[in-house]
Amino acid sequence: MFHPDPLKKHERTTAARATGSRPVYVGLGSNLGPRGTTIADALSRLDAEDEVEVVAVSSLRETDPVGYLDQPRFLNGAALVATSLRPRPLLERLLRIEADLGRTRGRGPRFGPRTIDLDLLVYGDELIDEPGLVVPHPRLHERRFALEPLAELDPSLEIPGRGPVQALLAGL
Repeated sequence: MFHPDPLKKHERTTAARATGSRPVYVGLGSNLGPRGTTIADALSRLDAEDEVEVVAVSSLRETDPVGYLDQPRFLNGAALVATSLRPRPLLERLLRIEADLGRTRGRGPRFGPRTIDLDLLVYGDELIDEPGLVVPHPRLHERRFALEPLAELDPSLEIPGRGPVQALLAGL
C-alpha cells in the first residue's frame, strides 16, 4: 500500500529531527471510490511534505458509519507522523491534501460520505482548543474506529486529557 521513498526521506527526516520533530497521530478514513488507493495516495502526499515524515501506518479496517448512517462503510486507520510543524500549519496541509483528493467540506450531511478524511487526532502531549482546531480530536475518546488503530501503533499511548488508549477502548 503506502511505500515511502527511503532515500528521499532520509534528508527530510534528519532536517525534521534537527528542528524539534514530535510524534503526531493522524486519523485516516475513506468511504467513496477506491478507498485503499485514496488513503495510500493521501499518505504519500503527506510524506512528501517538507517537515513531515510518515513513520508508521496501522492496518486499515472496515467500519460502519457513525452519525449519518445512509452511506457506504468506511475504511479507517491511523498514521504516526513525525513533524516539526506546529498544529495549525499541519492541519492546513491535511486539509489541502483532502481537497486535492476530492474532499469538499461543508457540502452534504455532517459526517457524510467522503473520498478522504485526515483528522489530527493527537499532537504530542498538547491540549489545543482554538477556533477550527481541537486536539486531541474532540470525539476521539468515543470512537473505536479511531482508538483501535492508535492502540495498534502504540499500545501505551496516553491521550492528553483523557488517559491511556487501552483504558478508553475498554470503556467503550
